[in-house]
Amino acid sequence: MRTFVYFSSSARTSGNFDVKNLMDAGRLDIAMHVIINAFFLSHKLRDDVVLHLIFYGMPDPPKHIEIHVTEETSLSKKDTATLIKKILYKYKPGQKIEALPGCFVEKKSFLQVIDSLIKEGKKIFVLDKAGENIRKADLTEESVFIIGDQDGLPKKELKRLKKIAKTISIGPNVYFASQVVSVINNEMDMRGI
Repeated sequence: MRTFVYFSSSARTSGNFDVKNLMDAGRLDIAMHVIINAFFLSHKLRDDVVLHLIFYGMPDPPKHIEIHVTEETSLSKKDTATLIKKILYKYKPGQKIEALPGCFVEKKSFLQVIDSLIKEGKKIFVLDKAGENIRKADLTEESVFIIGDQDGLPKKELKRLKKIAKTISIGPNVYFASQVVSVINNEMDMRGI
């Protein structure tokens, strides 16, 4: 199961935002595009992806949202913002809640999420323009791909990550986070992983 971790330093951490103005909700528009590119194919949803969204915006950071497709999961490209809104509204302090089928929310920091994935035996990759070309990287089904928002990953955490993770690149240009997800999905599909 391929895993994506998307970090946003500014995405809202409560459900009280206007789904018609996601740029003012800490650039939740970027997170919505990441969701779409992680899960949607023409006429079907990917069931081989787990997506972790980690939001550090106001008013109650951090929030960790985990999404994976099950038979009961209802995802629609048109309603991804409403999905996140509903998930955040169902948050309960001190608990990991299944807000909707296949969709969980809890208060968990970026590094806590990464540490949990490492304990599960996952192979961690950080996306960076200066990293090893993804086409040469040793990717497996247990690969985790860490992607930052328009501001990148937090410097302190990035320093630690680079000690425990492999740095890879999708090429010499800087892409939108959602495009990075599409390129990685394509690479994994081409390899049959």
